[in-house]
Amino acid sequence: MAVEHANILERILSNAGPPRPEDFTSPVHDERVVARIGVWIGAAMGICFLTGLISHYQQHPVGWLPLGPDPAWGYRLTQGTHVLTGTLLLPLILAKLFSAYPRLFSRPPVRGLVHLVDRLSVGLLIAATIFQIATGLANTAQYYPWKHFGFVGTHYTVAWLSVGALCLHIAFKLPVIQRALGHPLEDDEADHAQGQRRRAFLIGAFTVTAGTALLTAGQTVYPLRRLAFLAPRRPDVGPQHLPINRTAEAAGVLTSAADPSWRLHVSGPSGDVHLSRAQLTEMTEATERLPIACVEGWSADATWSGVPIRALVSLAGGGPHSTVLVESLEQKGYYARTQLPAAYAADPRTLLALRLNGEDLAVDHGYPARIIAPNRPGVLQTKWVAKLTVSPEPS
Repeated sequence: MAVEHANILERILSNAGPPRPEDFTSPVHDERVVARIGVWIGAAMGICFLTGLISHYQQHPVGWLPLGPDPAWGYRLTQGTHVLTGTLLLPLILAKLFSAYPRLFSRPPVRGLVHLVDRLSVGLLIAATIFQIATGLANTAQYYPWKHFGFVGTHYTVAWLSVGALCLHIAFKLPVIQRALGHPLEDDEADHAQGQRRRAFLIGAFTVTAGTALLTAGQTVYPLRRLAFLAPRRPDVGPQHLPINRTAEAAGVLTSAADPSWRLHVSGPSGDVHLSRAQLTEMTEATERLPIACVEGWSADATWSGVPIRALVSLAGGGPHSTVLVESLEQKGYYARTQLPAAYAADPRTLLALRLNGEDLAVDHGYPARIIAPNRPGVLQTKWVAKLTVSPEPS
């Protein structure tokens, strides 16, 4: 490898022109290596894309895709898998780029319209995938350097571009892929040493990817939490042993959340009701063991106690088909107002939580009251609830 790079550098310094594909002599630069890594990338991108769609439509529901509260751990599984596969794409993309980059120096650079479209699709695939990985990893670390676009909408749009470019790339390269996967890593006995180097490279790429998974999955897979050295969040670290994404101070609710005059405003077909926290604690209490799962990929189980939302719906004159608009004390933010669909509002596990793990909610976890529902993104588990507006039963 060092000899290869030295020869290429000598060619550039001698003004002999840019390197040519044949100047790259490492056996790693081989279509058989590229194709095998490509299969791994395709599988990871496919899983990441599908789980990302589920996440997007759970945050932004559409009528043709009803997503309900079952299974309770569903969002935890899909979003954890989404973030994990997205993270694993980083070492896989780097391995494939290394094995394939000599092809960038092919001459002439374009050999007709089909070749031009092929090259453009590769460029779009690389750019879109790198953008998705970079912004996705930044989001999991709660680092938001972008100011001129919304993460959710942009991430969703670029995901379609990335998958579309991947499909085009596969279509153009299908004969090459079939040929490469149909041949062993060495041509004959004379090529055994070179084949061993190709195999070692693939084993190394797989090992790095598997290691990344092992050191990241602990933010979702609780038994692996002690190994989650690469995960930006641990599921057992935070107030009341549970992570938080947005503090009460950041949300600007420290004063209003601690105000003794706080009342929950419940509005519905039968009128308005204002309930103090003491009155809520006197109502029928339910306790549920439910996971809370965040779009950043972390999740954790917790025991929540409070008033079933369907009891408050009934109090306001609603029924099993009523939806609930939830409003927070927080005045700003994308999720200060959220919609609780009827399937969630009617589920007995959906609570207006007052206590967490046997203690009153910490203010950073939503005191005086918050929503907790099964199979629901953490950003929709509204904290610091101020008002519930119950819709009438559909006629």
